[in-house]
Amino acid sequence: MDDIVRQALAKWPNVPHCYGWLGLDARGNWYMRDDRTQAAGAFPASKGSLLTHEKLVDFIHRNYEADERGCWFFQNGPQRVYVELETAPWIWRLGAGLSVTSHSGRAARTRQCILDEQGRLFLDTDIGFGLVHTLDMEQASDAIEAKLWLPQELASSELPSRFAYVRSPQAIQPATAKENAG
Repeated sequence: MDDIVRQALAKWPNVPHCYGWLGLDARGNWYMRDDRTQAAGAFPASKGSLLTHEKLVDFIHRNYEADERGCWFFQNGPQRVYVELETAPWIWRLGAGLSVTSHSGRAARTRQCILDEQGRLFLDTDIGFGLVHTLDMEQASDAIEAKLWLPQELASSELPSRFAYVRSPQAIQPATAKENAG
């Protein structure tokens, strides 16, 4: 977490959390979801505006974490901006020697490989659970064929509870937070 964020948390400890305004898609892209976008439907059916400002995206990446419920958020100064997830909290990119890097640039070590009924490949790593990026599926399939990764089959509906993450924090937010949201 950035020092400026820690200072803001100390100065303003009771800022209400924000729900529904930020989404992470299955390719590791961030989307800003204004009132109109949220009214049009849930993420990812109603995505919003793709965030392309490099410094803002880098700031989100540096301050992206999960709470005790498994809800992922971006700490924006004193405010937590909870993230609607299309699939999982991390989107993995594969590199040389099957190195694994998150959509935010964090290196990870693979512990387990999961295949769901839709043919999507997920990795459980030392920093959390995520989806292998579609552009890296050829390299991933080579690893599976070479028996370097042995996927366990799990239904996609089981993944959030098994790997302790919440796809839609907005859907489970407390009643007092709903009054402060959007």
